Amino acid sequence: MKNLPAILLLTFFLAVCNSPGSNDAYHADIIIYGGTSAAIIAAVEAVQSGKSVIVVSPDKHLGGLSAGGLGWTDTGKKDAIGGLARQFYHRVWLHYNDSSAWKWQKKSEYGNVGQGTPAIDGQNRTMWIFEPHVAEKIFEDLAEENKLNIHRDEWLDRTAGVNKTEGKIVSISMLSGKTYHGKMFIDATYEGDLMASADVSYHVGRESIDTYNEQWNGVQTGVLHHHHYFEPGISPYKIPGDTTSGVLPLISTAYPGDYGQGDDKIQAYCFRTCMTNHDANRVPFPKPENYDANQYALLVRVFESGWREWFNKFDNIPNKKTDTNNNGPFSSDHIGQNYDYPEASYERRREIIKQHEDYQKGLLWFVANDERVPEEVRSRMSTWGLAKDEFTDNGHWPHQIYVREARRMVGEYVTTEHDVLLRRNVPEPVGMGSYAMDSHNVQRYVTPEGYVQNEGDIGVSPPGPYSIAYGALIPKKEECENLLVPVCLSSSHIAFGSIRMEPVFMILGQSAAAAAVIALDQQCAVQDVPYAMLQKVLLEKKQVLTLE
Repeated sequence: MKNLPAILLLTFFLAVCNSPGSNDAYHADIIIYGGTSAAIIAAVEAVQSGKSVIVVSPDKHLGGLSAGGLGWTDTGKKDAIGGLARQFYHRVWLHYNDSSAWKWQKKSEYGNVGQGTPAIDGQNRTMWIFEPHVAEKIFEDLAEENKLNIHRDEWLDRTAGVNKTEGKIVSISMLSGKTYHGKMFIDATYEGDLMASADVSYHVGRESIDTYNEQWNGVQTGVLHHHHYFEPGISPYKIPGDTTSGVLPLISTAYPGDYGQGDDKIQAYCFRTCMTNHDANRVPFPKPENYDANQYALLVRVFESGWREWFNKFDNIPNKKTDTNNNGPFSSDHIGQNYDYPEASYERRREIIKQHEDYQKGLLWFVANDERVPEEVRSRMSTWGLAKDEFTDNGHWPHQIYVREARRMVGEYVTTEHDVLLRRNVPEPVGMGSYAMDSHNVQRYVTPEGYVQNEGDIGVSPPGPYSIAYGALIPKKEECENLLVPVCLSSSHIAFGSIRMEPVFMILGQSAAAAAVIALDQQCAVQDVPYAMLQKVLLEKKQVLTLE
């Protein structure tokens, strides 16, 4: 080669450097798959502990639901939130403590209404309610400050992308052809795709009440919580009372199942929309191209029954905006239309997400414009729209659908309602939850009396904050020794209804990363991490593990 002309040598080396596969292999101590709040917090913890980390994110935007519209944080008891999660909410407070953050209203005009404590907790220098773009900016700041190595828009090859040898993941490959080699792996996605592709045991749907001897799991016909149910007497049929006329859209004619029976159904998804009625920042609700007003015929009957609670979950966030959530018997939750999402292909998931987007956009348009909607509701709704300064690259629509549950690992320890309701001692705690066991509706069906009803909405509050076991973050040892799962963790359906809150995901993301660091240092499986060592580290990091 030394006799080749210089230009040929340069051409040769450029060809080698850019040949397929030469630049497509990446190495780090810890590979984190996901772009959620848990993923970013886990990466910060690992980097601050001196480990090399690559965040492989299917998402282009960081922060998952925390940056995707869920600004009215479901916190429960805020004193159960510590570590990097609390630092996140401190950063929110710092942002809004600056007068320049209040563009569309004065800080003094904000009602400061939170859940349990004020939204702005000046005494503890935290803030719990925020605009989507503020949360995303904080996650981007964390990434920049900690020099996180983030590869975005990278999607796991779920068929053949996990290279596993002798019970350990060696590498994961993406559809792009990139391969990531690591010593430890963290699945921080809402779907649990890495966990599933690594052949770790998991469950989709509701367990029966007998599986873990629970009261609130399985089919819950006859249980009416949260007022997200139909009052008796609303007909499901196209011609009211005429069973031969067929049912209205979005009502299942299938038998809902026996009380307490397990099934493969999951709680409903929606988008947490950021809306405003401030004209200077308002974009009128868009009308979907495939808009079908018949989808909302059942809502007309709800209005005709006298229901007027449409605006009850337009929760106020700063700058005259909302985090708008599902409310009532017929709302933004697209009930029964997501059952195949957890296991679906990427293409099918995109279809499901688009169906949810069209349904929800159409719903907003319908209520603001259709003359069948009561005038006092319609005229008020027409003053609302999407916030112009949010989700500016996505038509002001959230970039993250609310995946309230998907897969759930069956790991070394399964968290159940007995943990949440403080009925048993939790071994080796690594964080806490405190929110109610909150399952949104799972199905909409026809009752034996011939009326329409929803099923699956449960809201049962624990008597106090509860601990979450380290064993719930790790697979069974015989299945995988170097994977931690802080989002799709090992939990029953109804216990996950409490755990599935963004602050808890951040807490568990940090604890998972701390455990991964110790496993690396001790050269042991994640199942063999000495708990005393992990506990010491977490307490030093100001994680809250137990509360009296």
